[in-house]
Amino acid sequence: MAKKISSISIVLLIIMIGFIWKEELLLLVKQGGTLSVFISILLVVICVFFPVIPYPILAGGIGAVFGAPMGTVISLSGAMVGTLFLFYLSRYGFRDVAQKKLEKYQKVKEYEEFLLRNSFLAILTSRLIPIIPAPVITIICGLSQVHWLPFFIASAIGKLPNTLILSFAGATFSSNKLFSFGLYGIYLLFILLVNFLYVYRKSAKKSID
Repeated sequence: MAKKISSISIVLLIIMIGFIWKEELLLLVKQGGTLSVFISILLVVICVFFPVIPYPILAGGIGAVFGAPMGTVISLSGAMVGTLFLFYLSRYGFRDVAQKKLEKYQKVKEYEEFLLRNSFLAILTSRLIPIIPAPVITIICGLSQVHWLPFFIASAIGKLPNTLILSFAGATFSSNKLFSFGLYGIYLLFILLVNFLYVYRKSAKKSID
């Protein structure tokens, strides 16, 4: 019980920091410099738990301040720190609470079966093509027997394309807004198309069965 209370308190504290000091933290990010790097990572970590700032806007803003290469490194670092933290909290902190939350998602059982067959491929695919929300995937993996290292590597590789595109779009936003919106728009259309094809294929398969 004490472990559960401590874990939930940590999550609430992280979210509260994001809500209360969001504007101040964003101002520090815009200033650039070493402190800004750590603040940027902290903001991304917070957004893993709760999107106090939508990730596309945050990663794009970080890219605008630091440039595409450095922005990608910073955003991906924050995303992976937060993801790994949530992974361990799910595994050791609030298993019962997390299990109840997962019951709301119908696709969870399908994903769990896929996860048992090939954990690395399942995690990589779900990060590249986000059919299930990213925090849900992390919680499922935390509750499973997946080792943290393949989880970490597959998640990092899977998150890289989205983070890179967002950082690049943010870095070019001031000089070419149309290109930035177009770049991310094409990426979103691609993800939507893949999701549609996945759902259509599942529906067609059920109809045949």
